[in-house]
Amino acid sequence: MNFLIEAFKPACSISIKFSDGKTRKRVPIKRENGQTLLAPLFRNQENIAGKITIEPHQGKRIEHNGVKVELLGQIEMYLDRGNFYDFTSLVRELDVPGDIYERTTYPFEFSMVEMPYETYNGVNVRLRYVLKVTVSRNYGGSIIEYLNFLVHNYSPPPSINTSIKMEVGIEDCLHIEFEYNKSKYHLKDVIIGKIFFFLVKIKIKNMDIEIRRRESTVTGATNHVETETLAKFELMDGAPVRGESIPVRLFLSPYELTPTHRNINNKFSVKYYLNLVLVDEEGLRYFKQQQITIYRLPLQDT
Repeated sequence: MNFLIEAFKPACSISIKFSDGKTRKRVPIKRENGQTLLAPLFRNQENIAGKITIEPHQGKRIEHNGVKVELLGQIEMYLDRGNFYDFTSLVRELDVPGDIYERTTYPFEFSMVEMPYETYNGVNVRLRYVLKVTVSRNYGGSIIEYLNFLVHNYSPPPSINTSIKMEVGIEDCLHIEFEYNKSKYHLKDVIIGKIFFFLVKIKIKNMDIEIRRRESTVTGATNHVETETLAKFELMDGAPVRGESIPVRLFLSPYELTPTHRNINNKFSVKYYLNLVLVDEEGLRYFKQQQITIYRLPLQDT
């Protein structure tokens, strides 16, 4: 039995370490099994450098056809699982064909790497960055090791950030106007607004505001849309009267938001909406929805 176990063990171990691994910031990322791990964080056009160590097991000789490291930016659709679409692909050849007899370390560096999209894990899609080390072999199959890392992209505060002003109306029954102070929010921002009641002839039971995330993916010729309600905040409980004004103050920091993603590599988009929900005493629901933009400030990862 021990012989069988040894036969299926990889012939060597591979470790990947970043040059600044001890000082580089790490942020939590959820794995598919629900566990959370800390992954190193990079930004677009950073240098990515480090060392790769290959150590044969029990003094074995590793005969190989070459050793290489790849830096990959990939999109995976969960409805097409296992097929990755590479939008970034860089390769460094670390060793020519030969033999590895003992622990061997290879330095590597990718300079000013173009990483235009932010890491994203959604309902039907994920965007990831990974270092992939391959020891190519004919006999016994190639030996491969992966190391995931995160990329966050930042935006300065917008120079123009217009307010949102909209109306909800049912002829001769209801006329409401709501206003939010701006249309673009950073991840730790606060939504501030007001709701005015100009005409109320229906018996409203309660009113909520929701933050919704809409993920749109494209697989072949098929479009898939998933909508999640990330937050629900009660604005009013009871019937309002004409002329009443209700303030809105909603903090975004408690919720797991991401920046807005617009048509990423023609594969997916992620948009956010503020959804106003009114429910009358008969259980009828009235909706009014407005798209907002979410962005990440540089200081939000420090």
